[in-house]
Amino acid sequence: MKKIKTLANGLKIIMVPMPKSLTTTVLVLTKTGSKHETKNINGISHFLEHLMFKGTEKRPNSRAISEELDGLGAQYNAFTGQEYTGYYAQTEARHFKNALDVVSDIYLNATLPAEEIEKERGVVIGEIEMYEDDPKREVWDLLTDLLYGNQPAGWPIIGNRGNIKKIKRKDFIDYRKKNYVASSTVVVVAGKYKQSEVMNKIKDKFKNISKSKQPKKKKTKDTQRKNNILIKTKKTSQTHLILGFRAYDANHKDNAALSVLVGVLGAGMSSRLFHRIRDQLGAGYYIKSDMDVFTDHGYMAIYTGVDNKRVSEILHAILDEVRLIKNVPVSEKELKKVKNYFTGNLYAGLETSSARAQFYGLEEALGKKLKTPQEYAKEIQKVTASDIKRVAGNIFKTNKSNLALIGPFNKNKEKSFAKSLVI
Repeated sequence: MKKIKTLANGLKIIMVPMPKSLTTTVLVLTKTGSKHETKNINGISHFLEHLMFKGTEKRPNSRAISEELDGLGAQYNAFTGQEYTGYYAQTEARHFKNALDVVSDIYLNATLPAEEIEKERGVVIGEIEMYEDDPKREVWDLLTDLLYGNQPAGWPIIGNRGNIKKIKRKDFIDYRKKNYVASSTVVVVAGKYKQSEVMNKIKDKFKNISKSKQPKKKKTKDTQRKNNILIKTKKTSQTHLILGFRAYDANHKDNAALSVLVGVLGAGMSSRLFHRIRDQLGAGYYIKSDMDVFTDHGYMAIYTGVDNKRVSEILHAILDEVRLIKNVPVSEKELKKVKNYFTGNLYAGLETSSARAQFYGLEEALGKKLKTPQEYAKEIQKVTASDIKRVAGNIFKTNKSNLALIGPFNKNKEKSFAKSLVI
């Protein structure tokens, strides 16, 4: 059973025992991401994540950090989202103290050397260029731009070249000082460990963390009056498209029903969309549906890559399936299959200590009530066919629909696609 404790300074500790695990994962996470940025420093959260590994007073450079973690046999990395940034290391359980020492040192004491900032600019710009060369990845940035426009939720997490080139060391120092504070920090330990040892070690490592109050992020404007289309013209061998719909925030009561709806449409090789688009029409290699939730907004999406000449045909086929699930109740047989698929994948995906640490850490970062995987599974099993039909009716509306695509089409094609985007 997980244990949650908030220290007097505001720092939160989540302990997730896994007695049979051979590893322990330490995750230190700040509730800070691209939605805390302003336009002129968009990309700073992700850039800062890179720089945190460039050295501390105790470990003067990136090689010292990586050699120590490699010497522990650790799997380690960091990640940045719209509302969080996390740093973690997974090691054999016997190396927990060492892993905590390194990860906490990175989080609290990174020196952000000026010369490393200049080197890393090129690395981040290279990452931007890598994404731009991958239309399957880049189309997601088009979707968030289409959904949320010129506000933090609509900006790319990685930022843009202009900002990356001009952000100064003082900007990083000020941003970290404001946001890497006790009240925004969550330390998660998952795996095999001694509880009293964990608590005492974390208290000691973070005893001097800043107690300043983190600035609030702006609330996302999440409104839409008509269907929207956004095309990026690019010479590609196939078109990558996402059909997105405004949905629910992280704590909405209908997220379990939406999860099952997403599963019916596009989770697994027996899903409706996979059967229709790939098995019947042979139109593309991948076709999936998914959902994403945040503290104050959310969306669900259907995405695929298809032959450039068949985009209109496939879009019509996808919309047929959307209308069907909106108007005809899912059978009990299909409902049972999808529920079992969801819960089975949930459990399978949480077998490692690193996965379990990220599961609870991200739930906390999004302000969700922390539930066990078993509690989530129970919610899924309670979903009915009428729940799915009701949620589909709420989500699948013409004025909530958004189509983002990358392919060899010009802007004149937007009107043509918009005419078919009626639900």
